[in-house]
Amino acid sequence: MGFFSGLNAEKYDRQYSDRELVRRIAAFFKPQWKRLLAVTAAVLLVSGAGAAYPLIVSYGVDMLAGEVTMLGISLVALAVLAAGLLTWFANWIRRRLTVRTIADVLADLSTRAFSSAARHDLSFYDQFSSGRIASRITTDTLEFGQLVTLVTDLIAQLTESLIIAVVLVRINWQLSLWLFAMIPIVFAMAIGYRKLARRVTREGMRAMATVNATIKETVSGIAVAKNFRQEAAIYRQFTDANTTSYKVNVRRGLTLAVVFPTLNAFGGLMSALLVYVGGMSAAEGAITAGSWYLFLMSLDRFLFPVMNLSSFWTQIQNGLSAAERVFALIDAEPSVVQIEERPAPRLEGRVDFNHVFFHYKDGEPVLEDFDLHIRAGENVALVGHTGAGKSSIARLLARFYEFQGGEILIDGHDIRTFDLSTYRCQLGIVSQTPFLFAGTVLDNIRYSCQGTSREEIERLAHQIGDGVWLETLPHGLETEVGERGGMLSMGQRQLVALMRVLVQKPAIFILDEATASIDPFTEWQIQQALNMILAQSTSILIAHRLSTVKSADRIIVLDHGKIIEEGSHDQLMAAGGHYAGLYNTYFRHQSLEYVEQMRRMRTEQG
Repeated sequence: MGFFSGLNAEKYDRQYSDRELVRRIAAFFKPQWKRLLAVTAAVLLVSGAGAAYPLIVSYGVDMLAGEVTMLGISLVALAVLAAGLLTWFANWIRRRLTVRTIADVLADLSTRAFSSAARHDLSFYDQFSSGRIASRITTDTLEFGQLVTLVTDLIAQLTESLIIAVVLVRINWQLSLWLFAMIPIVFAMAIGYRKLARRVTREGMRAMATVNATIKETVSGIAVAKNFRQEAAIYRQFTDANTTSYKVNVRRGLTLAVVFPTLNAFGGLMSALLVYVGGMSAAEGAITAGSWYLFLMSLDRFLFPVMNLSSFWTQIQNGLSAAERVFALIDAEPSVVQIEERPAPRLEGRVDFNHVFFHYKDGEPVLEDFDLHIRAGENVALVGHTGAGKSSIARLLARFYEFQGGEILIDGHDIRTFDLSTYRCQLGIVSQTPFLFAGTVLDNIRYSCQGTSREEIERLAHQIGDGVWLETLPHGLETEVGERGGMLSMGQRQLVALMRVLVQKPAIFILDEATASIDPFTEWQIQQALNMILAQSTSILIAHRLSTVKSADRIIVLDHGKIIEEGSHDQLMAAGGHYAGLYNTYFRHQSLEYVEQMRRMRTEQG
């Protein structure tokens, strides 16, 4: 086990055969066929010019054995110069086209990987770290790009070797056989090394993904860590992950580094053999000194690509493992399954949960044979202790998770028949901790409705508390909110999030109210914004404020995934059941009567 024991694959990881990987990779390069043809032509030029160089030098050596003339030397020098210039120019063309081709392919690959990640439901992100997913979209796609660059270099070198091989056979086929006999041995070593290289490379990437995930989580939660004075703890957490990655990659490097010295030693032995055999042939007059020199020069040029194919197995396996990880992300099956993909019509907002069964983990049911019916335009508040199933109902309705049994109907249509994009366009969702993107207040309000005019947004903003909340912002709608909205107060963030839904005009509104305390004036403004949304939509409110509960048309009381009471606030208080207990525990302290009673008690005690 060792260092690798903690580096498990993700559940959606899969292993692809080399043939399947090559097929998938080729599909990405198919649209680039014109550039690839030009690259092929440039490769042939590079290879031809490279192969011509030892031939020209060999001719020069033979010429030295005879009559040496100024013209002959000049012609040899000009030929070498021409071969060098042609190699430079063809290489420049090849690399320029290769860079453009790879850039386009990587852009396509990372876009598909990101698109796949964005399509996944929330259960996917519950299981898998977002830092690891980001590592596949960024780091792994770059590793794949390095593979393509390396392969083009190897193809050029192999083509050059083939040209030289043809020339060598024409000069002396017996000596050529000694040269060719080395190839199967080198290839056998490379093939035997392949599986080990792929495994240790994959483990190295997983280790780096763990480091990335640790960094992302630490940076995202740095404020909490500082608040609880845990800087040393998060440093140790990062150090542990980084040390593991270091050890894994050192072991990987040592494993992969074995091949190159081995091949060099083998190449040295074969060079000595060729020097001996070639020298004997030259001494017997079977070949000329130039031809013997050509064989010695060609040994390096001939075996170098084969050695590269083996010694660069690190980069090759990096690229293949990276492609494998990116393709696994692209191919990961979503948990949310649609039985049709028809565009959702304009919804009225009638909601029916019929005998719904749902669980996050096997053996831990959240909803069992659950029924809930909400009329179009009705405002329903869900209340209950933590774990009662309130948020699960909202998540199922938004299709963030897949239910395992029963049916959920919207306006009498199975929710699984709607195209998710057009369906969610008619949902307005505000989470318990409103998330704002870096940018201005205006950018965040327009997030789902880019076409909304500034004038319309200002008109709606001034209907909430006469626009006082907007005037408190330093630059009004152009105020920068900072990362995650950190430059705004919690109340301001909630108002921006509600404005974002208000301009969307959803058919169904889902609110998971924030539990953070805010001042009474801000709460009054938030309630005004809520009332504007409630007036135009069917609403499901996971309520934490007494004002929200009281404003609901119907209160649903949940306990362990079952509806145990329902009715208005007054009806449920009169019944003296579970809701009355919740009220006294969670809501009573928010009422004016309770505040006034506490004030009188303090006055009397004083």
